[in-house]
Amino acid sequence: MSNNKPIIVANWKCNPLDFREAKKLFFAVARKTKGNKGAEVVICPPFVFIPFFMERKGVLRLGAQNCFWREKGAFTGEISPFMLKGLGVEYVILGHSERRNYFREDNKTINKKVRLALSSGLKVILCIGEKLTIRRKGKRAVENFLKNQLKAGLEGIKGKELKNVFLAYEPIWAIGSGRACPWEEAEKIKIFLKKVKRLPFLYGGSVNSENARDFIKRAKVQGLLIGGASLKPKEFAKIIKESVL
Repeated sequence: MSNNKPIIVANWKCNPLDFREAKKLFFAVARKTKGNKGAEVVICPPFVFIPFFMERKGVLRLGAQNCFWREKGAFTGEISPFMLKGLGVEYVILGHSERRNYFREDNKTINKKVRLALSSGLKVILCIGEKLTIRRKGKRAVENFLKNQLKAGLEGIKGKELKNVFLAYEPIWAIGSGRACPWEEAEKIKIFLKKVKRLPFLYGGSVNSENARDFIKRAKVQGLLIGGASLKPKEFAKIIKESVL
């Protein structure tokens, strides 16, 4: 993030299904964000589409949705952060709730990924967030859970490396639900976590063009992590516009 611009990150997840649709989506986003100078827009497509977008990204930044915790070796199916860096990728999302849930990634594994990604020169978007079961236990339970995730994810990381870490708060109960965390609550979480570690704070979880401005202007978060809405060029462009007004 440069000059205090909000950073708007598009996480395409496992979408779209074919290269033709991926190109169509990418160029639609590029057209609708052309001339944008008010936000840093990062597109995180599936790995297989990254090489094509590398030389066509224009003002858009390229990110990846994951990486491995070893530089190279006999690790079938894994992607080294150094490979990503070599393709022109600048950002990588780590610790996303779907990685934690479906692939059983724990804090220790995520920390190893964060450390290697930073050593490769990538900027890390570290995701943390609580499930509804934690939320129901009250404010203190939520704060303790998030603090532990943050500290564990950043263990051993100090000084200059922290300048390349962005914290993304994604309450799991809000992701894909259409029910975003109230901006007032996101602001309180931001204030609390900045006392633990002062990092640029992004919010993710059912963000749309109707609530984006509240998160950026009222909760004063430094950016947004967008999932489903990033697959809709018109809606995504509106989110960016609302974020920079």
